[in-house]
Amino acid sequence: MSEKEKKTKNTSPAEQSAEGAAVRDCTSIATESGGVIQIANDVVSNIAGLAVMEVEGVSKLTGNITRELITKLGRKSLSKGIRLDFSGNELKVDVSIEVKFGYNIVNVSKNVQDRVRSNINTMTGLKVSTVNVRVSGIDTASGE
Repeated sequence: MSEKEKKTKNTSPAEQSAEGAAVRDCTSIATESGGVIQIANDVVSNIAGLAVMEVEGVSKLTGNITRELITKLGRKSLSKGIRLDFSGNELKVDVSIEVKFGYNIVNVSKNVQDRVRSNINTMTGLKVSTVNVRVSGIDTASGE
């Protein structure tokens, strides 16, 4: 699908109720053929989480206490440490990770940025404008 064929937006609750059948917390891509493709934000978060975990040197995704409690209550851990921010047709992704001891933090972070941007674009067609990486710790147990 070319850039001309799609228009991306994050649907607000008001828009969702106006559209009737719209899915909550999703990204809608309108195609020139008149249809709409909706991708749940959790799907985009999981894509980002999988991309992060593919990078050598990443120990795990990290999140704050609230996210950790939500995870324990049934949410998948792949979206822990991932925050999405839709602005117009662009997507900003914030990632929080723990790096394995002995790995170069800057190189691991750059690899995370590249992998997240590439995987989201390849799988959804969404344009990722920014990937911010926050290294919240070093995993010394995995370096031994």
